[in-house]
Amino acid sequence: MTLKASRRGENLYIYLSGELDEHSVAEIRERADRIIDENAGLSRAVFNLAGLRFMDSTGIGFLIGRYKRLARYHMPMYLEEPEAGADKILSLSGLYSLMPKL
Repeated sequence: MTLKASRRGENLYIYLSGELDEHSVAEIRERADRIIDENAGLSRAVFNLAGLRFMDSTGIGFLIGRYKRLARYHMPMYLEEPEAGADKILSLSGLYSLMPKL
């Protein structure tokens, strides 16, 4: 599992690739939270899921946790380019109502 981040203007982009499951989430959670804290006050955060090959319920928990952390900074969260499997999980779970898909 890898996580990369970049800032473009007032937007924070976080790119996830690999498998987001119970084995990888602890390290990724800490890195994502640090990046969010360092970029507090930007207009929005966009999580790019194009490279995510697998996501289970742990991944849903990860996304909800980052959503809550961003909410403390009044930064909306968006999801972009989920692959078909992740898109299905995100649709069924109702997460797009909290974090819209771009």
